[in-house]
Amino acid sequence: MSAPPPTARKRRRIGWPQRVFSQVLLMQLAIATGVTVLATGLFLAPLSAQLDDQAMRRALAIAQSAAAQPEMAESLLTTDPAPLGPVQSAAERLRRATGAEYVVVMDRRGVRWSHPDSSRIGKLVSTDPGEALAGENVMEIDSGTLGRSARGKVPLRDASGRIAGAVSVGIAYDSVRARLLAAIPGLFAYAGGALAVGALAAYLISRRLQRQTHDLGFSDIAALLAEREAMLHSIREGVVALDATGRIRLLNDEAQRLLGLGPEASGRPLTEVLGAGRTADVLAGEVAGEDLLTVRGSRVLLANRMPTADGGAVVTLRDRTELEHLGRELDSTRGLIDALRAQDHEHANRLHTLLGLLELELHEDAREFVTEVVGVHRATAEQVTEKVRDPLLAALLVGKATVAAERGVALRMVPGTLLPDRLVDPRGLVTIVGNLVDNALDAASGSGGALVEVGLRAEGRTVVLRVRDSGPGVPPGQRESIFTEGWSTKDLPAHGKRGLGLALVRRLAERQGGSAAVDGADGGGAEFTVVLPEAMTEAGSDRAGADR
Repeated sequence: MSAPPPTARKRRRIGWPQRVFSQVLLMQLAIATGVTVLATGLFLAPLSAQLDDQAMRRALAIAQSAAAQPEMAESLLTTDPAPLGPVQSAAERLRRATGAEYVVVMDRRGVRWSHPDSSRIGKLVSTDPGEALAGENVMEIDSGTLGRSARGKVPLRDASGRIAGAVSVGIAYDSVRARLLAAIPGLFAYAGGALAVGALAAYLISRRLQRQTHDLGFSDIAALLAEREAMLHSIREGVVALDATGRIRLLNDEAQRLLGLGPEASGRPLTEVLGAGRTADVLAGEVAGEDLLTVRGSRVLLANRMPTADGGAVVTLRDRTELEHLGRELDSTRGLIDALRAQDHEHANRLHTLLGLLELELHEDAREFVTEVVGVHRATAEQVTEKVRDPLLAALLVGKATVAAERGVALRMVPGTLLPDRLVDPRGLVTIVGNLVDNALDAASGSGGALVEVGLRAEGRTVVLRVRDSGPGVPPGQRESIFTEGWSTKDLPAHGKRGLGLALVRRLAERQGGSAAVDGADGGGAEFTVVLPEAMTEAGSDRAGADR
């Protein structure tokens, strides 16, 4: 008959269990059993010594009782040793009354005058009686003619107090051992009860661990932890885990990148590492909702928060910076398309007008009409480029002026506007001006005498921007809220989110050490003021020379 394959033998082999429940239960049972056995041993070790001591003291007490009888010493001095003598009779009565193994009375020579075996009377004792005959009390465990026993020896004195002999009493060691053995079952009963309680506690604890670990093995848990770490640090979404007190428990690589934090942020309070602001409020759950937008540095983040059973939470972060830029570009493109469509319609009207003048042979009127139309656009462009020397910013304002004209809004440069071509970050200022002008156009559109004024002024290396509109203005109670991410009075655009323009304006200004604020304008409307320190290069730079 062939032997089973190795794999079959391996399956049948009993090994260490894999489940946490079984391992913890076995370990706790082993610990409880070991502690019980140790405690029982520690109790039995001194118990044997205590029983020996009690037996020796009892033997000594019996010997002292025998030596205290006056007739015992008198009979020892006045009679001869004999099996039926008075010393033997008195000793045997005392032995039977106390249950001792023997009561031996000896004279000063060590000759027995009493013994349970009468044939040994008149013979020398088997152990040295020297200490007792010298007047000392003796307790010991020793072996004699009757075997191992607990002994007590005392001197026997006559009426005058002189030592006439000694009394030796023995208690059989078997009786001491019997008492010890009789105590063991009760001790084991207590130990068994303690072990049963420990086993029950171990079972309950193991069951709790089983529920909490979903009956997984330690190897499974270790593998899950390794897989979790690999997954969290490989996914392209930021993941932040918080405990019930608001401390950061976990921060994966993408979350560190998006929030601008390092690994040292783990274990620290959220408000400490992020500071006060909307980002901290969103992560902490102070702001409720799904797909919450927040701005961290120059990044636009989309956050979702899921509470956990222990009172903490897990927050996922997605980078919407590029998407937001694309969305705003789409909004701008649609606005330009609408403006171009309106301009195309207006251009067709102008061509029809020009064609009519030519057909009527009103050539002089046609020339004046063309000059006027071209002059308006040229004047606007020249006005902007004379006051704003940076080409990117000038191009933006010329384009915004065209859009404003098509929307029925007059876009003007404030007198005194002058901005040299020495900007440190032209693109940043283009973003700020574009957002503020767009908001101003939205606010002023549809109102009588719609007007938007833009003022740019360089004060040393500081740039001061003011944008005023003739719209309804901003109530005093909302002048701080409008710079918060997500705040908007407009309908949602195609990409689904609003309320980031003014937040980006303030964030860009603050990133350069500046500020952004809104106040009421003279005659109604709102006036936004942005101050950007260190926004200009030194006057002697190459770009300044190009301006000259």
